[in-house]
Amino acid sequence: MAEIIRMPRLSDTMEEGNIVSWLKSEGDSVSPGDILAEVETDKATMDLESFHSGTLLYIGVKEGPVPVDGIIAIIGEKGEDVKALLASAESENPVVVTEVKEEIADAPKAVPSPSPIPVATETKIVSPSIDGRIKASPLAKKMANERGIDIQLITGTGEDGRIIKRDVENFVPSSANTKISQAVNVDPEVQYGDVAVSQMRKVIAKRLSESKFTAPHFYLTIEINMDQAIAARKAINVDENIKVSFNDLVVKAAAYSLRKHPHINASWHGDKMTIHREINIGVAVAVPDGLVVPVLHNTDAMSLVDINSTVRTLAKKARAKKIQPQEMQGNTFTISNLGMFGIEEFTAIINTPDACILAVGGIIQKPIVKDGEIVVGNMMKVTLSCDHRIVDGAVGSQFLNTFKYVLENPVRMLA
Repeated sequence: MAEIIRMPRLSDTMEEGNIVSWLKSEGDSVSPGDILAEVETDKATMDLESFHSGTLLYIGVKEGPVPVDGIIAIIGEKGEDVKALLASAESENPVVVTEVKEEIADAPKAVPSPSPIPVATETKIVSPSIDGRIKASPLAKKMANERGIDIQLITGTGEDGRIIKRDVENFVPSSANTKISQAVNVDPEVQYGDVAVSQMRKVIAKRLSESKFTAPHFYLTIEINMDQAIAARKAINVDENIKVSFNDLVVKAAAYSLRKHPHINASWHGDKMTIHREINIGVAVAVPDGLVVPVLHNTDAMSLVDINSTVRTLAKKARAKKIQPQEMQGNTFTISNLGMFGIEEFTAIINTPDACILAVGGIIQKPIVKDGEIVVGNMMKVTLSCDHRIVDGAVGSQFLNTFKYVLENPVRMLA
């Protein structure tokens, strides 16, 4: 009997999934464990696995967003009546199926994108796009980028005009194309004009808006002399097998300080607040679609080397969209570090349900007074954003003073 495949809920905050590409086509044989499609959730791009065997009879949405529980495919025996099954599903759950059908019916037909500059001597047919986005496989985009080819100049021969590998391999620049490329100095990877919002960006917008306009934020900033932290890091990294970053020192110092000030390591839940026994620090990582926050569980029990290797591993997985939902859950405190981008000071929006988030700026050399003399100091500013429903100014200030003391005397965090 044919089985309807619906959009699964792949993360706790997921409301819809975005079909990126299908790895199977209608008519293909399917076995349990086969990967049917790539689905972009609000946090990562994940493989949609089949739990059934048979033939892929129907693909509901070839590309684009589908609500959770929306019909995306049907697997069964060859010759089975797909229309009857869809009609039956519609009578049982008309809202979900109707949404999918409307998605297909109302999808704009692929039309040629206008040439960036009118060329009277030659007409260039560019690949179809929807909402200003060129349709091309990830491999084709990568090959075009590596070869320095503006992908907008390539004619796609794949399904619905999609640009595929052979189109890039067979592309021969014409004189008109060369003139266009020279005249319009734009990045071919950038989508200009209206751009569809990714699932990740939708959730970022929703959660940060809820945090900013629900949690009463206040901010505390302190400046830290990093001279001793610099010396400690240099001594640790003498061993070529050990590499510790300034961010690792910040994470370790935060974990130490949270253990001293447990009311910072808390969450708000409306009619109650939770003081967490475990210290699980989330570290914000920038990815092309936005921001993800991998979580280091039991951070206070981790060594600097453990923190470094774990953050590197999770950040790499996040940027490759391979990070799993459980690796981004359970945070009790969050750190956002923009120091590596030359930012001296900033404020961050609390990553709910955390009580606080620490915004870390860069280390700046500046004149300071030390022992009655003006000397050059390596100074770093950090700002603690606090949810005033949980944390008061005095509590936040005590935490920051402990944090400052530990970084200015790093041997304390190693004791």
